[in-house]
This record gives sequence, structure tokens and C-alpha cells, in this order.
Amino acid sequence: MDLEKNYFETNKETWNAKVNVHAESDMYNMKAFKEGESSLMPYELEALGNVSGKSLLHLQCHFGQDTLSWSRMGATCVGVDLSDEGIKLAKSLNEELKLDAKFVCCNVLDTSEHINEKFDIVFTSYGVIGWLPDLKPWGIMIAERLKNGGTFFMAEFHPIVWMFNYLEGKPVMEYGYMQEEVTFEEYEGTYANQDSKIISKEYGWNHGLSEVINALTEAGLHIEYLNEYHESPYNVLPDLVETETGMFKKTDNLYPLIFTIKATKP
Repeated sequence: MDLEKNYFETNKETWNAKVNVHAESDMYNMKAFKEGESSLMPYELEALGNVSGKSLLHLQCHFGQDTLSWSRMGATCVGVDLSDEGIKLAKSLNEELKLDAKFVCCNVLDTSEHINEKFDIVFTSYGVIGWLPDLKPWGIMIAERLKNGGTFFMAEFHPIVWMFNYLEGKPVMEYGYMQEEVTFEEYEGTYANQDSKIISKEYGWNHGLSEVINALTEAGLHIEYLNEYHESPYNVLPDLVETETGMFKKTDNLYPLIFTIKATKP
């Protein structure tokens, strides 16, 4: 467990360093966001629809743009993230935009130790589960925080995507689809600004779709659907091409880039 604690601390330091770089990046487009543009993407908007009047817990919220976008749509939101710098910026944005979201800094697996409330919706998206060594406690926590009849939704990069090492500029298959061993990468820059001089040190784990599904069903959730998509809302992998809808995909479509899961708590 001490080793896991070290992994989380290293990741926290990296995410703290990324916050200001990301906040100033074109990808996060803070100016447009502050002027009212939503940071939410088509998959989650289509899946959750009208959230007005609903309570929503956003897991691993970074510096809160998506949380605040849901808040703008009328949801009562709480965002959780490991990075204290991320939560600090999220709180500042919430105040500046005169919204009513709340933010809590903690390891996502410890959410239930910090939040007792139950929610209509639990939401998480894009680059989240790869930071967790074991999804079983994650699934249990989600079930704990959902009201009966509540909805869990996630949009995430497909596990096949994480089988490749991208650090040399082209994908090289290096990691297992269901790799229990931790993966460590150290590189200059970050996905939102590859020219940044920050050094990213990251520990991660790859989780196959069966592990994700089983973590949720074993916690008592009912899976409504699992969908896989060739198109990603983010241009964060090498050699993606933009589609007519503004999404990004590989020209060969050899494997999906994104999956989504919608589940309910009976």
C-alpha cells in the first residue's frame, strides 16, 4: 500500500504542475469557457440530456470546467479531484462565474470518506480510470454515491489505445490490454501543450472492458449500454484526422478510440 501511496503522490505532483499549463492552453480555451462556451462533448451531452434540477457528482474533475458546464445547465454539482491546485482553480472559476458548484480535493477512491450525499448522476470522463490500480473499490464508491434510480455515465479512452507507447511520435504496441503491473512514463510536456517544459511523471494501469463492467455490476449497478466509437472528441493521439463533425479518428479505423457506459442503480 505504501508503494501505491507513492504512485498517487507522484501523479498528484504531475497533475499539480499541469494545471496552469492546461488552463493557458488552446485545448482548454479558458477565454471561450469564461465567455459561456461549454467544455462538454457530444457523447456525454447526448447521454445525460437535460440535467436541470439534478444533483451531479463529477469524479476526477481536473480544474472543473466540465463540472461548471453541468452547473451552467442547471445541475447542482460537486467535483472531486486528487490535485489541490486543480481544485483551487476550480473554486476560483466557480466564484468568478458566480456558479454554485462545490469542489473537494481527495483521491477519487476516498470520495465516500469526504462526501456523504447521494446524487442523481455520477459522471466521469476521458483519461480517468487509468490512474487507478483496482476498479473494484471505484465501482463500490460509485454505487455508494448514487441514489436509487440514479445514473452513472462515463466516457473514456478505449483500453486498446493504452496498449501503445506514443512517446516517440508514433504508436508502438508495448503494454497489455489487461495489464496488472503498473506502467511508468516520464516525458517532457503534456497532452494539452506538448511544447511545455514541464516534466510529467506518471504511474498508470490499463483496464480491459470486462474489468470496468464487472466493477460496476459487482457493486450492484445495472448496465444500460456499453458503446465503442472510432471518433474521439480530442486530438490527443498521433496521426488522427478531423472529421466533418469536428471529432478525430484514425484513418484506418483498426480499433475504437472511445467507449461509453451508462448504468443505473436499481
